Amino acid sequence: MQDFRRVADMVARQIGEGRWRAGERLPTQRAFAKRYGIAESTASRVYGELTRRGLVVGEVGRGTFVRAAQVVPGPALAEPAQARVDLELNHPVAAGQSELLAAGLEPLTRPDQLAVALRPVSASGTAAARSAAAALLARKDWTPAADAVLFAGSGRQAVAAALGALVPAGGRLGVEAFTYPVLKAIAARLGIVLVPLACDRQGLDPDAVRAAHRDAPLSAVYVQPTVHNPLTVTMPDRRRADLATALRATDLPAVEDAVWSFLRPDAPPPLAAYAPERVILADSTSKRLAPGLALGFAVPPPAFADRLAAALRSGAWTAGGYALQAVTGWITDGTAATVAAGKRADAAARQSVAAQALAGFAVRRDPHACFCWWELPERWRADTFTAAAARRGIAVTPAAAFVVGPHRAPNAVRIGLASPPLPVLREALTALAALARSGPDDGLVE
Repeated sequence: MQDFRRVADMVARQIGEGRWRAGERLPTQRAFAKRYGIAESTASRVYGELTRRGLVVGEVGRGTFVRAAQVVPGPALAEPAQARVDLELNHPVAAGQSELLAAGLEPLTRPDQLAVALRPVSASGTAAARSAAAALLARKDWTPAADAVLFAGSGRQAVAAALGALVPAGGRLGVEAFTYPVLKAIAARLGIVLVPLACDRQGLDPDAVRAAHRDAPLSAVYVQPTVHNPLTVTMPDRRRADLATALRATDLPAVEDAVWSFLRPDAPPPLAAYAPERVILADSTSKRLAPGLALGFAVPPPAFADRLAAALRSGAWTAGGYALQAVTGWITDGTAATVAAGKRADAAARQSVAAQALAGFAVRRDPHACFCWWELPERWRADTFTAAAARRGIAVTPAAAFVVGPHRAPNAVRIGLASPPLPVLREALTALAALARSGPDDGLVE
C-alpha cells in the first residue's frame, strides 16, 4: 500500500504545476481511491494531509477544493499567476443539490417514462408542465395563467424569442444603460439597435423611456426589475407602477427578465402584474436549479402569444422533452423549492463574506444577490484592475462588458460570488481588497 504522504506529494506537485486550479473540486475520496488504486482510508489521510499543508479546503456538502493562490507582495503589474478563481461567471450551487436533483431523475430511467420524455414537444409543452411552471413563477400577489406559459430551451432563448417577436430587424430596443452582456449579443444577432436608458438607485427611469421614444420610436423595452444584473437593484413598487404607466403612455411592449428574481421572494410583484397586457415575462431554471439541464419560460399577454410561439419554433428555441419532464418533476415533488431556498441561503452567506472583505469600498450590493458592483478607487481604471487581478489568478468582469452604446464605462467591476467555494471566495476577495488599496504603480521602479 502506498504511503499516503507520497500520494499527497504527487497531488501537491500537480497543484503547483497548475494541473489543479484554484477553486477546482477534487474527486470524492472514493473516486480518488479508485483512480489511484489505494484504500479509501488512505485517500482520507491524503486529503487530510493536503488540508494540513494549506493546499485544499473542505466545504461541508460540496466537497474538497483547491485553495486560492497566496498573494505574493509585489507590483500590481507582475507576471500572470497560474491559478484562476472565477469571479466572472455565476452558477450558484446549493449544498447537496446534485443528490436532490438525481433523486428526481430516477423516474425517467423507467423505459415507459423515458419514452415519453424523448418525444418532441411544442412550445406550449404539456398541461402538467404548464401547471408546474405557473406555480414556480408565481410571485407575491401574482400567478400567471397556466395556459399562457410557453417553454424554451433556456432563459436566453426565451429572451431571444421574445425580442424576435417584438422587434423587427433594424428596430430600436430600449434597455437599461448597464445590461446583461448576453442581451447585447442577442440583439446583434437579430439586427436590433440597442438604445441605452438612464437608471437611478431605483432602477430604470420611466421618463427615460418616454424621452427615447420621442426622439425616435422604440419597438420595445427590455428590463430587469428584480436583482438587476450587474447593479443588483430591485425596483420598488412605486417605480414598477410608474414604468407600467410609461409603457401604456408610449404604447410599448416590454420583455421582463426575471431570471434572478427567485433570490428575492420578498420583492414586489413582477412588472407583468402591473402591465399584464404588454409585458412578456422571461425566466428559467439555469440559476434556480442547474444550467446543464435548464428550461426557459415565457409568459406573454394573449396579444403576443402566437407571435412568440412562432418565434420559438422558427428559432429552434423550443424546449426538449427530457428537460421538460425533469423540471416538471422537480417542481411538483418540491425539489425545485428546496434547491432555490438553499441557494438563497448560500447567496446571503456569500454577501456576508463580501461585505467583510470589501468593507470601506464603494460597493453596490443586495444582501440576497449572487454578485456585487464595485466602484473602484480613483487610482484604478477598470481594465487595469481587471488585468492586475488576472495576474493574481482572479477573474472579474469590467464595467465595459455591461455598458450599452458608446458611453465611457465607469471604473467599476462586477464581482460574481456564486462559483468558488466560500473559503476560496474569502481569500480571493481579501486579495482583491489588498490589490485595490495598493494602487497599480505600487512596487514599480523606473
